[in-house]
Parts: sequence; C-alpha cells; structure tokens
Amino acid sequence: MDPVPQDETVVLEGAISVEAALRAGSREIKEILIKTGKDDDRALARIDRLARDRRIDIRRVDVDAIDALASGSSHGGVIAVAGPRKFVELDQLTIPPAPTGAPWFIMIDGVEDPYNFGSAVRSAYAAGASGLVVRPRNWFTAAGLVARASAGATELIPTAIAETAEVAAAAFKSRGYVIACADEGPGSVSLYDAQLKWPLFLLIGGEKRGVTRSFKDQADVTLQIPYGAQSPHSLGTAAATAVIAFEILRQRIAGGNAPSQQPRRDSRPPQRPSLLTPRRR
Repeated sequence: MDPVPQDETVVLEGAISVEAALRAGSREIKEILIKTGKDDDRALARIDRLARDRRIDIRRVDVDAIDALASGSSHGGVIAVAGPRKFVELDQLTIPPAPTGAPWFIMIDGVEDPYNFGSAVRSAYAAGASGLVVRPRNWFTAAGLVARASAGATELIPTAIAETAEVAAAAFKSRGYVIACADEGPGSVSLYDAQLKWPLFLLIGGEKRGVTRSFKDQADVTLQIPYGAQSPHSLGTAAATAVIAFEILRQRIAGGNAPSQQPRRDSRPPQRPSLLTPRRR
C-alpha cells in the first residue's frame, strides 16, 4: 500500500458518503455542494437537516463546479469539502468487553487498492464489526474513493491507528480478546470449525503479502476458508473479509452472547484447538 500523504482537505462524493460523514462526525465538513435543480430527494432532505443542525453551509452550484472538485462522475450531484478523518485512540477500542457483549474488531492491512479496502470495510461494518484498526499510512487519504466503495462505512465505523498489526494484537490480547487471522497452511483451521463468539480481534492481510509469521505466532487461531472447488488462487481480500465477517455474525446470532459463554482473561483457552467447535456425529 502506498497512498498519497495525508492532506488537510478531502472531497467526499455522493449523498451516501456525505450523509455518513455528517452522522458520524468523522471529520469536519467545511461545506456541501449540491447541483442546482436537484430536489425532491429523501437523502438530500436528511443531508439538509443534518447540515443545519451542525451549522454547515450548503451551496447550490452548477454541475461543472462539482465536476471540477470530484474525482469522477458518480457523485450524483452531491459532494462535501471536508477535513481529514478523525481517529480514536487504540485504547478507546480495546476497552475490556462488557459482561453481556462480545465485540469484535478488524484490521485490514496491506491492501493495495482503495476500492478493495472500502469494499472490505463495508462487509465488516455490515456484519457488525465494532471498530477498525489501520496503520499510519492507509487508504483514508483517498477518502472520496473508499467512502464511496464502502457505502459510507469507512466514515461510520470507529477507527484507530496502530503502527503494526502486532502492536494492535498485543493491545487487544492484554484486554482479553481472542486474536485471529486469515491464512492457509500448517496450523490453520476451517472457518466453520472455529469458535468465533468471543470478544475478537481479526487481522485480514492483503492479497500479495498476506499475514506475517510473527503475527501468526501471536494469534490464538488461524482461519482458513474452505473452498467448494479446487483453485490455485485464494479469494481476494474483500471477498474473504465478507465470508469471515458474516460467519462471525452467524455464530453470534445462533449462539447468543450470554455472560457464562465469554472467556475471562485468566481463563481464556491459550491454545488454538480449544477454540474449535466440536464436530457433530
């Protein structure tokens, strides 16, 4: 991943991205530009209401003025001129899980395409991820692209920065979270044999670099996605994220999160086999 350096001004494109940023308060919105004549739209009504509540100016302009600022033509006549993304501190994400909840967090690392990154975040957010961790150099510098690719999820999901995946994992592990990653090879287990109901930190690596050996050694469980047909190529990052994220959601829906089911820091099974689901006979 080699995104451009952080800029002080970004352009969010499309009503979905603009509304998400307004709702989340994820960045300062300097002004909103809407194409002249674009009316009678529920999304615009919501944007207008949110903007007025936050005392943000809305200007009606010709589409040429919007095209001059936008990176493409899929903005639908709505853009916002905004400041950089606001991040939370890692300690704010890694608070000890409550007795009646089992939050899970994801780090998507090493993805080389902003659309894939945005799509992966969209799936994780839709499946109920409580937060996201990224490295200092990340695709939030391409806010217009990733917000649109994620349908606004990159603006809505609480996000923290960690220098490395290992640093993030250590922070979560110290608070009692199970550490998981997606990879193939020795020691990996089928996604559908793993217990994923616990408070969880999940690392998804990029398609080229994958997950480092040092992280796999630190993880409690390494997840492998079973395929229905032999293939020389694994799923892309966005697809793999969607498969794993919705299996996490399925297990939470099916099994609930009663306090008695949740591991404590002093009793959480330290080895991967203890995280397996017993096979039915």
